Amino acid sequence: MSTLQTPIEPAIAQPTPVKRLLSLDTLRGFDMFWIMGGEEIFHVLAKTTGWAGAILLADQFSHPAWNGFRAYDLIFPLFMFMAGVSTPFSVGSRLDQGTDKAKIARKIISRGLILVVLGIIYNNGLFNRVFEDMRFPSVLGRIGLAGMFAQLIYLYFRPRAQYIWFVGLLLGYWALMMLVPVPGCGAGVLTMECNLASFIDRMLVPGHLYKTIHDPEGLFSTLPAIDNTLLGIFAGTFLRTHGRTGNQKTALLLGAGAAFVLLGWLWDFVFPINKNLWTSSFVLVTGGLSLLLLAVFYWVIDVKGIKRWTFFFTVIGMNSILIYLAGEFIDFEYAARFFFGGLLKQSSSEVVTAVGEVIAFLAVKWAFLYILYKKKVFLRV
Repeated sequence: MSTLQTPIEPAIAQPTPVKRLLSLDTLRGFDMFWIMGGEEIFHVLAKTTGWAGAILLADQFSHPAWNGFRAYDLIFPLFMFMAGVSTPFSVGSRLDQGTDKAKIARKIISRGLILVVLGIIYNNGLFNRVFEDMRFPSVLGRIGLAGMFAQLIYLYFRPRAQYIWFVGLLLGYWALMMLVPVPGCGAGVLTMECNLASFIDRMLVPGHLYKTIHDPEGLFSTLPAIDNTLLGIFAGTFLRTHGRTGNQKTALLLGAGAAFVLLGWLWDFVFPINKNLWTSSFVLVTGGLSLLLLAVFYWVIDVKGIKRWTFFFTVIGMNSILIYLAGEFIDFEYAARFFFGGLLKQSSSEVVTAVGEVIAFLAVKWAFLYILYKKKVFLRV
């Protein structure tokens, strides 16, 4: 089971702090900042001010109804990508030390399954649901399963075979979604009701699906999500190797990222970018953008050494799974009102009060993480 403890070194196959890449911890914290409530600043500004810029940003921090892409769609796959980046540093270092592959594999599998269980608890609570009413697919479950399979591919296959897996999953998912007929719908139909992924989930996944006929974290659409973690593994392997300068690595990451984004948008013409279905075009666009962000953070932090600003995000990134789960069990809104409610009531401006409430909420969460950081307490799975 998962435990709270003081880590001596990064856990195998876990997106925990990688000391050699401060940029990775910072980028993970930057990603989690939006998940823990940072996007609410734009929604509040849009609602209270009506500013065109605030409305535009708020729209980007929401998901499209079906096809399409917005900035908010990147947060989930970026986290999976970063779990992949850390793999060559954690698993790879164990392999270099001669650790038995079977031992590493057991750790990878156990972590993946624990994340599935934590995801079920996050969805349903501990004791308040009957089996038929439970939702089993989850964000943590997808991270666990996709990360587990990607890391096993890294563990047991050479780089060339890893690339074949990457391409095979992209093309294979595309072929299945477009060529295999769904009863009553036919082949190549990508509506919520008729696509192959939703049909398979309705047949195989127990309990209920998030949207009754479809689940955005369903079982079948987890297959292409493996590639987001694999792409992170490729990036982490590249950064871990020697022979190139930091500037050269940055340039190559930027070039690869731009190429993936372009290919993804071209593929969109025949296989729409769709987060709900985690289409192959969605994998390429989010994977490319993840590479671009990693390149920027790596260049600024690890190459140029500009690090003072990273602490705020690093505190978040080092306990990312914990803060994701904590919101279901800790009333941070009550704590924010308790500590800052009196101060906010003194403001006569609706905008200041509304934005202040969001900032107070984020401040309480960050303070909670900071206390754990100072005590060197991290959630390890």
